[in-house]
Amino acid sequence: MISLRRRCERVNEGTDQNETLLNSIFTELYITQGQSEEVNTQHEVRQLEAASKKKPLQDTPIKCQDIFKALPDQQTPIRAVLTNGFAGVGKTFSVQKFTLDWAEGLGNQDVSLVTPLSFRELNLIKGEQYSLLRLLHVFHPTLQKVTAEQLAVCKVLLIFDSLDESRLSLDFRNNEVVSDVSQQSSVNVLLTNLIRGKLLPSALVWITSRPAAANQIPPECVDRVTEVRGFTDAQKEEYFRRISSDEDLSSRIISHIKSSRSLHIMCQIPVFCWITAAVLDHMLTTDQRGELPQTLTDMYSHFLLVQTERKKQKYEEGHETSPQQLTEADRELLLKLGRLAFERLEKGHIMFYQEDLQRCGLDVNEGLVHSGVCTEIFKRESVIFKKTVYCFVHLSVQEFLAAVYLLHCYTNRDTEVLKDFLHGDFNNSRDQDYPSLDVFLQRTMKKSLWSENGHLDLFVRFLHGLSLESNQRLLGGLLGRTDNRPETIQRAISNLKEMSSYEISPDRSINIFHCLTEMKDLSVHQEITEFLKSENRSEKELSVIHCSALAYMLQMSEEVLDELDLMKYNTSPEGRRRLIPAVRNCRKFKLTLCGLSETECEVVASALKSDPSHLRELELTHNALKDSEVELLSSGLKSPNCRLEALRLMDCSLSEISCSALISALKSNIHLRDLELSLNVLKDSDMELLRDLLESPDCRLETLRINDETIRAKIQKT
Repeated sequence: MISLRRRCERVNEGTDQNETLLNSIFTELYITQGQSEEVNTQHEVRQLEAASKKKPLQDTPIKCQDIFKALPDQQTPIRAVLTNGFAGVGKTFSVQKFTLDWAEGLGNQDVSLVTPLSFRELNLIKGEQYSLLRLLHVFHPTLQKVTAEQLAVCKVLLIFDSLDESRLSLDFRNNEVVSDVSQQSSVNVLLTNLIRGKLLPSALVWITSRPAAANQIPPECVDRVTEVRGFTDAQKEEYFRRISSDEDLSSRIISHIKSSRSLHIMCQIPVFCWITAAVLDHMLTTDQRGELPQTLTDMYSHFLLVQTERKKQKYEEGHETSPQQLTEADRELLLKLGRLAFERLEKGHIMFYQEDLQRCGLDVNEGLVHSGVCTEIFKRESVIFKKTVYCFVHLSVQEFLAAVYLLHCYTNRDTEVLKDFLHGDFNNSRDQDYPSLDVFLQRTMKKSLWSENGHLDLFVRFLHGLSLESNQRLLGGLLGRTDNRPETIQRAISNLKEMSSYEISPDRSINIFHCLTEMKDLSVHQEITEFLKSENRSEKELSVIHCSALAYMLQMSEEVLDELDLMKYNTSPEGRRRLIPAVRNCRKFKLTLCGLSETECEVVASALKSDPSHLRELELTHNALKDSEVELLSSGLKSPNCRLEALRLMDCSLSEISCSALISALKSNIHLRDLELSLNVLKDSDMELLRDLLESPDCRLETLRINDETIRAKIQKT
């Protein structure tokens, strides 16, 4: 316990140089029972924006120390817990706080042994053979005397932190069974058997993960799913007041955060609060001229410079940042870090090892990454075998530096990097073959839109923000000379406004609107604000970018719409597609003659799965739905969050497979009262399934409409 307490009592908040007592800075995080069932195809910042609307009263909050305690209505004991949360939201701090309280005798004293095992450490023994007993001995030397017999009879908690950092292959389907704690096997086989309960079944298991990686764990292996939501609004204010002894300063910081919606939303993440405090504290106490950061790009540009100059004390009071503030050594180091950030972001890696750094020219043996600016934006952590792992203080810092690096490559005509990233033909010997800034930004925007999981969304926002002269001036010579004449920037803005996103998820298209915000073009936002105030909305023609902005603003509105009928909006078919995400914040949704595809059906299904789900009536009349699309909608109907009461699928070309999927879903849906299936050619087998549904004691349907009266009589529906 003493060793574990020493390991957990101090933390590095944002930097690896300034250790702080965990109990002195820990602000209680908001942890809830359950999680959103939506498919995680959006960047975490977009998911964070959606989560920011949730009211605490809609959730079942759980204290960190009670993670294994059953709720009053739960009868079965909880053996395995999966905790989700965005990068930097506080999952590891929660694990550390739980462990520290246990080691200090303050909670969970029925547990005999708590053993944290981070995936960043487990990666180091990826291809080796271990028994569970030897694994514990190696990772926790103080347990050397623990025997297999003792392990079998004591209550053990195994904590596997940061599944998203894993480079192990966890195969839960085709895996050998290991049930003896002394039996050797590969590390991934040991882990799957522990999680499945085949190995040491009496042990408690706690896994933490970012949302996109959490689906590696089969639902049947988990007894409780929780979500770390970060800070509520009250907890944000508490955090800023705790880290600053100057009450007036903390009040000014809080006031500024509230003035910017994007900054206020990001402050749900504790690490972003630390970044924000570092920037605003410096700017408000050094009498620096100029506006305080309003966009995310502004904030990260200032953060990079503040951290650099804090180390070298080159800020001069009362003077605006000058391009000469970054030394050549700073620039060289930051660009090497930018290369690391960029190359690893492409691969989805957020943890790095020595070989990753050396590949980018970072000489760890000479301590290059432990000096100057690196200690503030780049963390090192010594782990077992005296090896070191590295990461940026937050994923968003990696995304920002990746954008810095790519823009530098563009301005310096590094055609090899551009060819690999954009798959284009670049010739730096002829100006007519080299893309202008607006064309370059357009190509990167299209690349990000086509990424499956949105991992480039924030990166491309930063890239657009960095194209502005104000941020380039702030970062000095780091980016190189860019053609950012007003006409070039205006062309880039026009490209965003006119960009087609056909076959792209309408959720993903909203990022185009966010890129406009980073470029400080507020015209679309202002036009939609006026549109929402007007009485004659049907007369106003909406462009596709208007529709993306409107979808975002309607989603984020505190007020739930009574009805959203897409045919009432004067826009193109693509414009209507872009409006679909607003389905998540309305009670009645009508989408007729829109030629729905899988991507749009996925958005509608996510609205049915949302917690809370506001949708009560859904009309998809005159849309020829494929089997895969009906199956997506059916997955939404199966969700325990679904509260839909009326579903109208008139003339939707439902096949036998579609009917089967739909009826199967309705057997578990206790809320649907009204089902419209007219003008669908239903076979006898479909009617047989409908009859079974209606005779089921769980069926709550009150009205079933089918155009053929003889069929209605046949199924005996009155």
